[in-house]
Amino acid sequence: MPGSITDRAAADGGTRAADDGALRIDRSWWSWNGAQGGYVAALALTAMRRDLAAQSGEWTPVRTLGAHFLAPVDERPLRFAVTTLREGRRTSMSSVTAVQDGAPALTGSAVFARRGTGPAYIGLPAPAVPGPDACPVLTLPHALAAFAEHLEIRPATDARPLGGGERAELLAWMRFTDGRNLDAETVVILADALPPGLFAVRTAPCPVPTAELTVHFTDALDGAPLRGWALVRIRTEHAGAGWAIDDSAVWSADGRLLALARQARAVQDAPRAGHHA
Repeated sequence: MPGSITDRAAADGGTRAADDGALRIDRSWWSWNGAQGGYVAALALTAMRRDLAAQSGEWTPVRTLGAHFLAPVDERPLRFAVTTLREGRRTSMSSVTAVQDGAPALTGSAVFARRGTGPAYIGLPAPAVPGPDACPVLTLPHALAAFAEHLEIRPATDARPLGGGERAELLAWMRFTDGRNLDAETVVILADALPPGLFAVRTAPCPVPTAELTVHFTDALDGAPLRGWALVRIRTEHAGAGWAIDDSAVWSADGRLLALARQARAVQDAPRAGHHA
């Protein structure tokens, strides 16, 4: 069974597993007032993959992950309850609930499927941008995105978070500072790692928590784990009535599409001075 994100407790800045399997997520993975959603969703995916592997005896590629975020996740013990919904010869499905202090913090599901045969089609090539060595380093504010200390981020265009631009889109090269592989779990983190696309047109931050995240994975992740840089794009497709829809895409350094993601976000008012959300 390949190494998973929960096998990297020491490298994950202190995130650790208890004897009963519960996790305590280190604050180095925080975003705003709780753990980064992509990181929590990646942990949920690992829980489902491990449960399925224990039953089938193999590590089946994941095709789709869906997560609903019910409450911020903090340092309290986090437990994952997994249910196998279907185990088939080619396709299997699982569901998961993450619980803190008896209250659900996340619910989700995943579709797993073995490789099959069929036509290949490339409908979303990687954007033509300078390589990472030609792009400057971007440091995100620790108070808003502590998890970014685990990443090196190099914008591939002139767009910047809170830059007041005309297009709600950010595009950047990203890699993990500890050199970890690009597998399904780490790609989930990257799909949610850039600030919301809406921040490219704003000049002041505001909380934009994710309510729902869906990630679709390509067969480029079926083989041996990839390494190094990934090119990540996020853009807001629509915003209104206090909600925003963001689309993300993740490509490998050699231009292969790894995953597509969509998330629904609640756009909240920025906290006033002296007021804590």
